[in-house]
Amino acid sequence: MNNSKTLGDLKKSGYVSRSLKEELRENLIKKIKNKEKVFDGILGFDDTVLPDIERAILSRHNILLLGLRGQAKTRIARLLVTLLDEYMPIIGGNELNDDPMNPITRDGIEKVKSLGDKTPIEWVHRDERYVEKLATPDVSIADLIGDVDPIKAATLKLPYSDERVIHFGLVPRSHRSIFVINELPDLQPRIQVSLFNILQEGDLQIRGFKLRLPLDIQFIFTANPEDYTNRGSIITPLKDRIESQILTHYPTTIEVSKEITQQEANLHADQREKIKVFEMHQDLLEFVSFEARESEFVDEKSGVSARLSISGLENLVSTAERRMIMNGDNNTTTRVTDFWGVVPAITGKVELVYEGEQEGPYNVAMHLLSGAIKEIFLETFPAPDELKKGIDRDPYGVIKAWFADGNQIEILNDDNEEEYRKKLDSVVGLSKLIDNQNVDEEHKYPYMELALHGMSELEMISKSFVNNTISFSDPFKGMFDELQDN
Repeated sequence: MNNSKTLGDLKKSGYVSRSLKEELRENLIKKIKNKEKVFDGILGFDDTVLPDIERAILSRHNILLLGLRGQAKTRIARLLVTLLDEYMPIIGGNELNDDPMNPITRDGIEKVKSLGDKTPIEWVHRDERYVEKLATPDVSIADLIGDVDPIKAATLKLPYSDERVIHFGLVPRSHRSIFVINELPDLQPRIQVSLFNILQEGDLQIRGFKLRLPLDIQFIFTANPEDYTNRGSIITPLKDRIESQILTHYPTTIEVSKEITQQEANLHADQREKIKVFEMHQDLLEFVSFEARESEFVDEKSGVSARLSISGLENLVSTAERRMIMNGDNNTTTRVTDFWGVVPAITGKVELVYEGEQEGPYNVAMHLLSGAIKEIFLETFPAPDELKKGIDRDPYGVIKAWFADGNQIEILNDDNEEEYRKKLDSVVGLSKLIDNQNVDEEHKYPYMELALHGMSELEMISKSFVNNTISFSDPFKGMFDELQDN
């Protein structure tokens, strides 16, 4: 069909003109019937957000995606392009994607009237039928709708009363396309008002011209609830005209969150080949995000983007890679100590409340990491406070006794594999603790390290971090040292 070069060829091909929302609706129905995945790469929304979007498309609604940052709102909007026909015919040389069968512009109508079946046809790929605009306070009506162009008037030698002097904005240029406005509350109220007619009546007015353009546009708006109070709001009449408001959310399970992180992380091919990330460390990374979303130091209204885990994984792997390069190794695995390299990915991704600002970004990041370590530890090892005195044998007793005898170990961030294992093996009782958890040999040392970090979080042993070195010792050692100094 897209071989048609003229309007006559197009008619002979059997092409039937239809509205954009009908096009989206029909193509969605085909995909659902054929059991095809509509929103490829969108995870965790199968039972919530995506069905709502499909219902909105079937209803031929404009859509508002409302949710905190990092909830795939823009990505969902961009994937709607896959529901468009691969190619769309337009009148050749027309700036508003005029439908050859149903032109709306003066230029298009006159061209079809004068040339008839010889009207030239061009074909537009669906990727070119997506227009996106970030709403900012400086966006003007001229940007979105259009204005009189003095240069065009002078060049064409036309009076300002002639509609041909109009320079169309982004919205009319999106005729027969998907138009996305991101962060809608940032748009000034008077600019939001200019969208009323387009949403309700499907037409627009420019600078008082008696011009009616029945535009055919699928509007997708995105907004963050935080913006309603911090920067602006969606005015009520506009919100009332957007037929479907769909709430997005963060992943509800660690498994989904891990899948998103793995999908989105931009790891180098060498990193994927040479560095093994243990699943336990992936869980630990995701727990940091979950901890942040519930932390008293983090502003819950701002949210914690999925980008925290994505950037965190990239930093985690790079920390291990740096150690591998420094030690001249060919491959390596991740460690809990590598998570100190993840801290820069945490501090830039959380908005702190007053208490968090007082604590400081670094300390908040360390607090989140500590909470995540504790969570993973208690999922793997027996909880000390649940052991019954005199009945249950303390699985940590031998380890605590070893540290109580004055022993300590220091794990450097850049220890090679041999030094790392040798230091963990030196802790009496640690290997036995892992063996009792039925951990396979490959994961033994990562869990030995986790056990030390977890015990320190539960104050069974002491941990300090100085100059890229983590020291584990008896919790009372520092107290006794201070007494002796006095």
